[in-house]
Order: sequence, then C-alpha cells, then structure tokens
Amino acid sequence: MVKTMEKQKLFINGEWVATEETYKIYNKYSGEVFSEVSLASPDLVNKAVESAVYAHKKVSFSPESRHAVLIRVAELLKQNRDDFANTIAQEGGKPITDALGEVNRSIATFEMAAEETKKLVGEIIPNYNVQGRFLYTIKKPVGVVAAITPFNFPLNLVVHKVAPALAAGNPVIIKPASDTATSAIKLCQLLEEAGVPKGYIQCLTGGGGTVGEQLLNDERIAHYTFTGSPAVGKHIQKTIGLRKATLELGSNSATIVHGDSEVEKAAERLAKMAFANAGQICISVQRILVQNSVKEQFMEAFLQYVSELKVGDPLNPETNVGPMISEKEANRIEQWVNEAQQNGASILTGGKRIGNIYYPTVLTDVKKGMKVLDEEVFAPVVSVLFYDSIEDAIELVNDSKYGLQAGIYTKDLNLSYKIPHLLEVGGVIINDTCCFRTDQMPYGGVKESGNGKEGPAYAIQELLETVTVVVNVEG
Repeated sequence: MVKTMEKQKLFINGEWVATEETYKIYNKYSGEVFSEVSLASPDLVNKAVESAVYAHKKVSFSPESRHAVLIRVAELLKQNRDDFANTIAQEGGKPITDALGEVNRSIATFEMAAEETKKLVGEIIPNYNVQGRFLYTIKKPVGVVAAITPFNFPLNLVVHKVAPALAAGNPVIIKPASDTATSAIKLCQLLEEAGVPKGYIQCLTGGGGTVGEQLLNDERIAHYTFTGSPAVGKHIQKTIGLRKATLELGSNSATIVHGDSEVEKAAERLAKMAFANAGQICISVQRILVQNSVKEQFMEAFLQYVSELKVGDPLNPETNVGPMISEKEANRIEQWVNEAQQNGASILTGGKRIGNIYYPTVLTDVKKGMKVLDEEVFAPVVSVLFYDSIEDAIELVNDSKYGLQAGIYTKDLNLSYKIPHLLEVGGVIINDTCCFRTDQMPYGGVKESGNGKEGPAYAIQELLETVTVVVNVEG
C-alpha cells in the first residue's frame, strides 16, 4: 500500500494556502519522503508582505496579548514535545535526545520572550541645560520583520527570531530552510492556535534565490534577521541598503585546553561537543588548542571518548552522531579532509563516509591554507593544534576571519578574567567548550561572524525603535 504524504501548506494572512508546485523533504537517515511542502509564488510572497504591513498598521496586538500568546505557544509546545522532536530528528537528522533538547530550549525561549513584553519601556532623560523641557523616550515596533532561518536548528532558531519579534509587536514573515521547513510550518500551526492576530505570522517556503531574494528587495520590510553563511549575510546587507539586519553568520570556534586544567573532564566534554549534531552547529568545536605540557594526556583521553560515540539512526536514543543534512555536504567535507591529508594533515580517527553519514574525524598537523582549518567546516571534523604559551594560544584563536565564540579550560582565576579582553570573539566560555549556549544570554559575533545579538532580551531591543519625546512645559 502506497503511503499518502500530507502536503504542508503555506501560512499567509491567517489562512493555509496549498499550491500546485511543491517539493519533497526527506528523512535524512532512511532517505524516505518525510513531507511534501508547497512552494510560494511571487504573488503569494507579495500577498504575505501586504498582509504583514496591514497588520502592523491596523491590527492591534497589545503587550498583554503578546504575553498571553507567547505563554500559550510554550504550553502547546510542551503538549506536542514528542511530535516536534521526531520531526526534527527525521527531517534534520538530529539525534532524538538532542532534538528533545531543542524543543525544550524553544519552550524556554518563548517563555523568556513573554516576560520581556512587560519591560518594553522607555526612559526619562535628565535635562540639565535647557529650561522648561521634559525629555523622555518611548519604544515602538520597527515594522515587518523577515526571519530567514537555517536547517541545523529548525525549531529553536526560528523561535529565536519569531518570539522576540512578536514580543516587540512586529509582524513576522518566516522563510525557513527548505531542507527542514516542516518544523517551522508546524510551529505556525501552534501560533495560530495560540491566537496570534491575523497577519502577524506568515510562513513562506522556497529557495533563497527566489522567495528570499524577493523578500530582500521588498522595501516594505523593515528588519531582517538571518542565520547562515557569511556570503549570504554580505549579500543581504548589500541588498537591503539602510534597512536593518541582525546577522548570525559563520564561525571557526576554538577551545583552549590550558596545562593547569582538568584535562580528563575537558577531553570528555570536547569529544561530545565537537561532533554534536554532526558538527552542524555555528559554535561547534572546530579547533582544539592544547598546551604541549598536557598533549599526550589529552590526546589519549580525547581519542578514547571519540571512539565511544555511537553513529547512526537519529531516532535511536543511544545515537550521538546522525547523518549530515545531505550527501552533497558529506561529499564536501570528505573532499576537504582528503585535500588536507594530501597536504600533510594526519587523520587520527574517522575520515570515513557512507552516504550522508560522515564519521567523527580528528585531524592534527593542519596548517594555514587548509580549508579544514581556515573555513567553517560545519561537519563532524575537528582539528587539534598545540601551543607552548598562552600568548601563542590567543594568537591561534584570533588568527581567523570569524569571531563567534571561544572556550578555555583553566584553573587560573586571573587568566579567566584576562582572556575575554584578548580574544576577538563575541562570547568567551570559561571551563566549558566554545559550543555552550543558553538561550537567555546575548549571542552574536564579530568579524565575519556577523552583527547584532540574539537572546530574547537582546534581540527585542534590535526590533524596537527608540523615539525621543520633548515636551515644552512652559509653552
């Protein structure tokens, strides 16, 4: 019996819209069709923008209502936790335990954004030099927000854009990653059920060169929030001109293992976080910098922990590393590793590919000019380098065009206070890996890692306009 696949629809102006043109999303492990999704035409994209603009200008959505809606969505996510986790595991290839973690983080992000609706206040400005004037500010929504989201966190990175935008009072147009769009569509179903006003949520699926490009060129959109590659981020900034954007781009994150640290604990944690989600995390551990005094101790422990990782079906709770998002991406990293090996790099473990599964791979003897060291690998590959002094380690961390996060393991209290001032990154994690993130913290990078901050309290401020009010109390 042929299984009938439900066609996922677009969400435009409070209505679910099916189109003749569709595309298929596949289970990344089995290769079976997981869902079929409608594709947005130029006319439908235009209609979505029109309805979002109308909602911004004409449809009331008070802070009290926003709070109620966001809390309700969090409750609905709790009720549908397993369904969302299974969706993420199948369409994204993320191990089910990590997928459940992503759903839990999304719930927390909605709850935090809801709390921020109570804090949308301006300030009174002291006036010392002009008589008879009372100065204060108010906060207003920026307008229509376009949220262009990636495949690697198909729920939580949508939530990190949608929840702050709604909390600030802005209509949002979601353009999810095509490979994992089902999660975003299901989220819109919950948003509708939670009572988001008509026009405040739109979901459009389609390619970056079609739907994405049309959104970028539509000057009715006030703000863009994007997670993805630096190349696309630069294109967005160039295309939108003076309109605003929050850009969370690539990374090549490093973690330092200093000689005074708890080496065994560092090795265990790094083995897990270098290969979490098959390395497809913006702050994944891509470079490990180990002080020479603990080189042998670290490498023995690290390679042992890596060997214990289980690779396979993401729906198996024991799986640590699932498939990559596509065979094309697995082929890419295979070529990068082979090129590095041909130029002198050593493969200590891994270097093996079966379809879109690339096995956890540890490299040494890497050098500048190798893609595995210079670029964002976004794959289960980590390079281990060695250093003598902490000054050498700092130089190695900073020798990158990226600057999202870095980590350091050390017992030196003075060093832990000093090093955040010396590393050219947006976040420094002490005694944990560079891959640590909790959803309330400000998150964003420098250099080619982008601009602006995520985290509900911080993202909301980027989605508000500050208006200065001056009252002549004598006139």
